[in-house]
Amino acid sequence: MPVSLYMWTSTKPNYIAAQHRPPATTRREFLWGAGGGLGGIALAVMLAEDGLLGAERSGAKPTADPLVRKMPHFPARAKRVIHLVCPGGISQIDTYDYKPALDKLHGKTYQGVPGEVFFASAPGKYQKSYWKFRQRGKSGLWMSDLLPQLSECVDEMTFIYSMQSKSALHGAATFMMNSGFILPGFPAMGCWVTYGLGSETQNLPSFVVLPDARGVPPGGPANWGAGFLPAVYQGTAINTAKDRPPIHDLFPPKEARIEPAAETDSRHFLRQLNKRHLAAHSGDTELEARISAYELAARLQLSAPEVTDLSRETQATRALYGLDNAKTEPFGRQCLLARRMIEAGVRFVQVWCGADNVPPPRPNWDAHEDVLDNHGVHGPVLDRGASALLRDLAQRGMLDETLVMCTSEFGRQPAAQGKGRDHNADAFTVWLAGGGTRGGIGYGATDETGRRAAEHPCLSYDLHATALHLLGLDHTKLTYYYNGVQRRLTDVHGHVIREILDT
Repeated sequence: MPVSLYMWTSTKPNYIAAQHRPPATTRREFLWGAGGGLGGIALAVMLAEDGLLGAERSGAKPTADPLVRKMPHFPARAKRVIHLVCPGGISQIDTYDYKPALDKLHGKTYQGVPGEVFFASAPGKYQKSYWKFRQRGKSGLWMSDLLPQLSECVDEMTFIYSMQSKSALHGAATFMMNSGFILPGFPAMGCWVTYGLGSETQNLPSFVVLPDARGVPPGGPANWGAGFLPAVYQGTAINTAKDRPPIHDLFPPKEARIEPAAETDSRHFLRQLNKRHLAAHSGDTELEARISAYELAARLQLSAPEVTDLSRETQATRALYGLDNAKTEPFGRQCLLARRMIEAGVRFVQVWCGADNVPPPRPNWDAHEDVLDNHGVHGPVLDRGASALLRDLAQRGMLDETLVMCTSEFGRQPAAQGKGRDHNADAFTVWLAGGGTRGGIGYGATDETGRRAAEHPCLSYDLHATALHLLGLDHTKLTYYYNGVQRRLTDVHGHVIREILDT
């Protein structure tokens, strides 16, 4: 049926003169044209979100959204990262790095390097591992009985035995593992990844941090700060305790009894103050980033409550993560939240297994006083949560595209410190899984006692360069000009550890 086109006046229709009437359009042609137009609009929106919408000839710039999704430098093996962080210093010789020589040297006088200085005390006698080591999986890699469930995942894991740090201080070494520098004020790896690749979702932060429910790690929130990058790239910390709201102070307390009209007026007034501040401090991104972060947090809690609502998980999944056990529940909850976050589009999730030091018993892996007591508490916690995460990701077909990293800031000594072990920045172990890594292999080696890295020593620069490579980013090209220097996560160092890549 032809469609008649006409214009209305205030009194009656005024039909277009026949000689100016456009050719008759069928209903099918009209609907096709309308549909095609909507498709063009949708295409324009998607191109704008990806930063691919061309600039106008007048020289107008493409979208200025700093979180727009960006293309990697080359095809990526991993789409997302879950970084498990164990502050305090895991003893590598009691967990991952088997040293049979210590069984023979146990109780004998420690033979150190001339002039060697330990962190907190003079070294005692050689101390063998407090847990028995066994060969695991098809790969036959060694792991201790402290981590029995994680040992069953050994064929999915890649171990770097020869890690080193530039500092034996918790705060400085933790900063280095996160940002590549021992001083605060440099962007964390999650910030660099967000800067380089943008965000996958508009309703969630791209970089989410899940701190230990007992508190923040050594160095505090600076560990996920953006440093000199625009503040919009900083990590968004989420409460992980089951009895707390996910976002701090997002809503007024119930006892405040704020009327809706008053709250609307207050928000309007605050918006005006924020605009005034931004106008006067155009070069300062802190306020704008904080506003943006809270807006993201609000969307997280209001439009995506299912992300933090673990009641939606099956009883089998909750049991897998240890949510039915008071000791394993907190970290298990963090690991399960991490899986839900990446499912919902978060690109980088950092999960902390330990908080800052307080008088003993320490809420982290800092085993000065008693390794059996300290690691005996934290080992089962990491074991249940990390193994559940690997199994769950694999079962869901997500592990191949998710890089899981488990790090500490340094290791511990082969000599005894009473019943404990002192800090060791010269040797420790980290492991990776999924995301394009080769499972069931080890890289590098320490000396016969685990005191120093002896083969292929690695620093955080090499680990970061490798992780960025798996995400499709060249660590030498991911730079930001600041204070006269083209800064990067790996400073002027780092190489991709290609031996651990699944090519």
